[in-house]
Amino acid sequence: MSDVMAVDLLEDVSSSVASSVNHNTSLALHVDGLVKRFGQVTAVDGVTLDLRAGECLGLLGPNGAGKTTLIRSIAGRVIPDAGAITIFGAAADSAAARNALGWIPQELALYPRLTCLENLQSFGRYYGLSGAALAQAVKRCLDWTTLTDRSADLVKNLSGGMKRRLNMAAGLIHNPRLVLMDEPTVGVDPQSRIHIFEMIARLREQGMSIIYTTHYMEEAERLCDRIAIVDHGKIIAQGTSAELVQSAFGSHSEVLARFAGAGEQVADWIREHGGHVVDGTAQFKVGHPTEIVRLLEASAKAGFELVDLSLRKPTLESVFLQLTGRELRD
Repeated sequence: MSDVMAVDLLEDVSSSVASSVNHNTSLALHVDGLVKRFGQVTAVDGVTLDLRAGECLGLLGPNGAGKTTLIRSIAGRVIPDAGAITIFGAAADSAAARNALGWIPQELALYPRLTCLENLQSFGRYYGLSGAALAQAVKRCLDWTTLTDRSADLVKNLSGGMKRRLNMAAGLIHNPRLVLMDEPTVGVDPQSRIHIFEMIARLREQGMSIIYTTHYMEEAERLCDRIAIVDHGKIIAQGTSAELVQSAFGSHSEVLARFAGAGEQVADWIREHGGHVVDGTAQFKVGHPTEIVRLLEASAKAGFELVDLSLRKPTLESVFLQLTGRELRD
């Protein structure tokens, strides 16, 4: 090989590597083929996903689907058996990645016998903050959570919603660029949920990159740019809510029917005709409303008494049921 050819080849390789690095650094998070097993159970099974900077990606799935294990793997609390994770182009176990990452766990991680102020000061010091920078970070978090007037209160005396908000602040005290939120509204009242939604909206306005796990359908639709549906440790579909509905149903609609005395015989008939049962209601996918007539005739022939019937456009919940065959809260 000539010297000129060698130089050209080296430049091509360098250009390719640079392009790859630039691509990775343009992503807030890149997960590639992640696997985590606990004994015979595979909690995360070959997950690959990307999160763009400034995006909110929802991980939607039932309890036990693998969402929390995935989050804990990204946060470095669980060591994966296979796969790779990069955060803004840096390896997940590097100092740069740790500094860029915030984690809000599902469980409350607070000191109940310390005040709100003391909790935030403690977590700030854990992240290396001190002096004016620490004081500014604490003030920012108290303002963000609207807990400034409760800063001297012991955490054990706060309401559940206040504890959740403070828990969120503790994970964001160091002002990270990417935050992992693992079901932050679990166990809070409706008013506190709205308050937390408003807090997340403020983060979105500031360009925060967010991974948001939930088993509440309406939260995923309200808060997230894209949604990844997780089941049995795998991502089985991802896209915007509209894209997921279009992919699963196309131009089809849903028929919802309730039958009197719904028992196993009725449930078997529903499954034989391509439907499934949710809370005692049969759900069918139809390409045209006229197909309802055939369902009615078939149910009458089988001797089932129809109590109620309705037609609706499919929703994100419809997609989940279509893909997993089970309810979100299962």
